[in-house]
Amino acid sequence: MASEDEKPTSSNSGAFSIAQNGDSDQEKSNDISLPAHVAGSGSLDGLVGTARDYARAAASDNTLKAYGKDWAHFARWCRMKGAEPMPPSSEIIGLYLAELASGSGPSPALSVSTIDRRLSGLVWNYAQRGFTLDRKNRHIATVLAGIKRKHARPPVQKEAILAEDILGMVATLPYDLRGLRDRAILLLGYAGGLRRSEIISLDVHKDDTPDSGGWIDIFDEGALLTLNAKTGWREVEIGRGSKDQTCPIHALEQWLHFAKIDFGPVFVGTSRDGKRASETRLNDKHIARLIKRTVLDARIRSELPEKERLALFSGHSLRAGLASSAEVDERYVQKQLGHASAEMTRRYQRRRDRFRVNLTKAAGL
Repeated sequence: MASEDEKPTSSNSGAFSIAQNGDSDQEKSNDISLPAHVAGSGSLDGLVGTARDYARAAASDNTLKAYGKDWAHFARWCRMKGAEPMPPSSEIIGLYLAELASGSGPSPALSVSTIDRRLSGLVWNYAQRGFTLDRKNRHIATVLAGIKRKHARPPVQKEAILAEDILGMVATLPYDLRGLRDRAILLLGYAGGLRRSEIISLDVHKDDTPDSGGWIDIFDEGALLTLNAKTGWREVEIGRGSKDQTCPIHALEQWLHFAKIDFGPVFVGTSRDGKRASETRLNDKHIARLIKRTVLDARIRSELPEKERLALFSGHSLRAGLASSAEVDERYVQKQLGHASAEMTRRYQRRRDRFRVNLTKAAGL
């Protein structure tokens, strides 16, 4: 039966291949292999394969895909300019960054954050090919510093989805199988302050699937999520809500029960008629589309044109919403979001603490 949801996310090996090959010439990086002076054996050859698997798991699928695109763009730019991408030349890299920032080439100027990300992609790609690209080299560092000084802008943050917003969003969902699933996604993602990747990578139990990013234990008091997140393994506690209609744990239990899911990925696609759950894990893009669709249906920020409303919200709006709405000590929010510093948590809190402490009056003015 065909599914109405996305195709499964690609494997790390595919993304790694993209990053390795990069340009159209399919130029390969130095792969993990035995040294030339070491004779192969069954046990050593097996360890080579194991080491390659670990190397592929060193970065996420999306990061590897982005790095692959970064290298392909740079290699194509070098060919157009009559330069060679290998070995690395700090002078050429500096000129490349200058064009990206100025928009003097065929493409529009890029933001400072995108340029910085492109440079990180080149550093990574050169490392895979056995070369070192020094970001502190003067030809790179001074050009990048000038770009940041001239073009840097305050970061554009996605709008936080507040408590009344999430209630309105889930109220737009039907109570069919897809509606049960999407309600559980929104409420669990909001209450847990979860990333899109963390939501879709959840399994019912530990070690259910090779691509698992964590699992769920359900208790009378709530659920404990064990996540393999960007910052390492962490546990997220999600307590039960005050009523079933808005309780993330009740929504999760309803979805698992009616979808007949007791093993494998928690959030999967459904058949076209919406009556059966598939075994295929959802793509994280489904969550972004779900948020934007329910924001429109709930008429959140309806005073704005539809295009602007859609641009305001993304998967990060759930995390920012929890951080901005939860009236608890900041350290609990920091723990829930898995932030290494309180400063990062404050970036997510948007307007929650704005003017809460008036130092002007405290100083006697």
